[in-house]
Amino acid sequence: MKNKNSRRDFIKTGALAAGSFMIVPRHVLGKGFKAPSDKLNLAAIGAGGKGRSDIMNAWNKGSENVVALCDVDLNQAADAIKKFPKAKIYRDFREMLDKQKDIDGVTISTPDHNHGVAAMSAMQKGIHVYVQKPLTHNIYEARMLTEGARKYKMVSQMGNQGASNPGQQQMIEWFNKGVIGKVNEVHVWTNRPVWPQGIPVPTEKMPLPETISAKNWDTWVGPADFVDYHPLYHPFKWRGWWEFGTGALGDMGCHLIDPPFRVLGLGYPTEVECSVGQTFLEDWVPEYIPEGCPSSSHVQVKFPKTAKNASEVKMIWYDGGIRPFHPDIIPADHSIGENGSANGVMMMGEKGVMTCGTYGLVPKVYLNTGEILEMPKGYSGGIKNHEMAEYGHHTSWVEAVKAGFGSKEHKELTSSFDYSGPLTETVIMGNLAIRSYQESASGSGRGRKFEGRKKLLWDGDNMKITNYDEANKFVGRKYRDGWKLI
Repeated sequence: MKNKNSRRDFIKTGALAAGSFMIVPRHVLGKGFKAPSDKLNLAAIGAGGKGRSDIMNAWNKGSENVVALCDVDLNQAADAIKKFPKAKIYRDFREMLDKQKDIDGVTISTPDHNHGVAAMSAMQKGIHVYVQKPLTHNIYEARMLTEGARKYKMVSQMGNQGASNPGQQQMIEWFNKGVIGKVNEVHVWTNRPVWPQGIPVPTEKMPLPETISAKNWDTWVGPADFVDYHPLYHPFKWRGWWEFGTGALGDMGCHLIDPPFRVLGLGYPTEVECSVGQTFLEDWVPEYIPEGCPSSSHVQVKFPKTAKNASEVKMIWYDGGIRPFHPDIIPADHSIGENGSANGVMMMGEKGVMTCGTYGLVPKVYLNTGEILEMPKGYSGGIKNHEMAEYGHHTSWVEAVKAGFGSKEHKELTSSFDYSGPLTETVIMGNLAIRSYQESASGSGRGRKFEGRKKLLWDGDNMKITNYDEANKFVGRKYRDGWKLI
């Protein structure tokens, strides 16, 4: 498939070739005027909640056009529909992509399980993509989207907006100057989940909401195994179920693992292991529920040394309200990570500790000498802020779409799939270990072995666990008919 040229380039090229009319220079039209040919036609797949903010930020107060909105639940998308009354409304993204031929770029903000199929479908039709974090539901999909963006020459960006926070650029500068020396251990933690997780699978059949038909619900389920509607799945609570979500790690890992992944120049990990919290069922029987994400987890991932960091790195993840202990080097009355210590990152170096919170906020260095380094006021790190929310993460993508695949603007994106694909694979690697652990330990009182609790060795190039083949079924997923990622 040929790369889809922007309408702006098409109009300019066509006008010059035909000689029938002339594009009037912007300065002749008046200061601040934006020619219609300079605007992208944008669409949203998922228009409620985060989907609304994504399309709003890409639209950027009218700098672009919003021509289509898609959501299976129009009640959830009501605010976006009201904001963009001229946009065509769809309930199935496949129909939108087939019928709407004028879309230049699309924001994808569905539950995790539909990210991969929706993004690949858009790129195959020549549509540039902005996809919420985590990029995909599993490792296989992340690898396919990374390769797909290159193959179809589409400009891509994942919605981990902290990647464009100047605080991350400050941390890179500190590390590159050798301020904390080499790092061999990283601690990352979150207070998530803040939704139901680690609970038994719902069994009662519930009526569909008035705003969702049986056909709409089938579309919402998408590539996953079909289940009847239940309010413990939609809205938002899907995050706690493996068929649809990726748990606390998938929700926050792309925000919190991003800083050390970027600062240390990490790549594919070599091994992963975990432990997870149990659920108490009737009669106070402790159990693991393999269909649902656990209430808490503790994961360790190991990385080889890199060109930037001359040491192997152990990255330790904590969720469910568990966090690492306060290092002696950080004063006892200081928060660790972000203010309040609920979420954070600590990179343990030879010469000190570098810390930050979610999105790379409040970056600091605590040196062994007792000195504390903080981000200078007004620091931009050379990153365009656009004086808007989300650090210009969406508008940088829009500008790169206009400039084209391979342009300077495209190469400067902070979370194109070339970067966010491998980052997502690392995040989801923790879930591969958790799911293997849960499945192996489920029903342990009935004599099952605990093989999935072992350390799992990973061959990143071939996307394969080499010492426990049962775990490899979690690298990808089974797709329902009509939904396979191709």
